[in-house]
Amino acid sequence: MIAEVMGAICVLIGIPFFLTGTLGLLRLPDIYTRLHALTKADNVGLGFIILGLAIQSGSWLEVARLFLIWFLVLLASATSCHLIAQAAFEKNIKPWTKEE
Repeated sequence: MIAEVMGAICVLIGIPFFLTGTLGLLRLPDIYTRLHALTKADNVGLGFIILGLAIQSGSWLEVARLFLIWFLVLLASATSCHLIAQAAFEKNIKPWTKEE
């Protein structure tokens, strides 16, 4: 019972991170800040969701699979973010600066 409640709390904590990442993608001014908001928020959100599912899991094999999935998503997210930012930099897309 306690594991189910703690798992549900972790999943519910992870959901706002996904929403915040999506909001950052839509609202931030340039590609670099959008990438940062999206990858950071989604990785943390997925971490909480994976933790919640791992707490509720009944098998160590399932827990290992969940954390392997999280690790692969972290790796893919970081790699794709770096490649997109590098392509933007090579196209001379300047980072946003606050105009005074």
